[in-house]
Amino acid sequence: MIRMLFALVLMAGAVRADGEPAGAFDYYVLALSWTPSWCAIEGDARGSDQCDPGRGFGFTLHGLWPQFERGWPSYCPTTERMPSRAMTGDMSDIMGSSGLAWHQWRKHGVCSGLSARDYFALSREAYGRISRPALLRQLDREVRLPAAVIEEAFLEANPALEPDMLTVTCRDGRVQEVRICLTRELEPRRCGTDLMRDCRMRDAVFSPIR
Repeated sequence: MIRMLFALVLMAGAVRADGEPAGAFDYYVLALSWTPSWCAIEGDARGSDQCDPGRGFGFTLHGLWPQFERGWPSYCPTTERMPSRAMTGDMSDIMGSSGLAWHQWRKHGVCSGLSARDYFALSREAYGRISRPALLRQLDREVRLPAAVIEEAFLEANPALEPDMLTVTCRDGRVQEVRICLTRELEPRRCGTDLMRDCRMRDAVFSPIR
């Protein structure tokens, strides 16, 4: 039992690496968050403007994350300047808030090896390259469905994607995110094995856009 616990600790420690050199990574993960789920789980409790009725946020950009074949870097040292308030504010149309943009730069963007301006531009380009299924925006009531349905909808809307290039996550019984693996040139690619943890719920809650 002690050996097993020790092995698990080693495995967990290998997943994330703080302070890795900026620009040293293998590929990107584009994380798209279903805003109604985020609002139900934590956004409403925070009083986030992103969750106000009529805002119309669906799949927003959670972040563009540098990734290793196994694990990921974070909080890398960088000589790049921090983004200005205007720069992070300009990302709120696809990220929901300037605060999230700031946090994503501080945790993940610094590991890209890019300036904040270039990182946000690349994030916007990656977001624009993926079609978010329009049908999901048309729901007018909360439903329960297999999480695999969301993956199938993305595959249908993006013919260049294959099943091993994306994963759907759940949290608190809800469809949470779609995470898509991209090369450093933003072309779809196979995800690392540590990322392929598809939500297997058959009755995940999927709420309509507010």
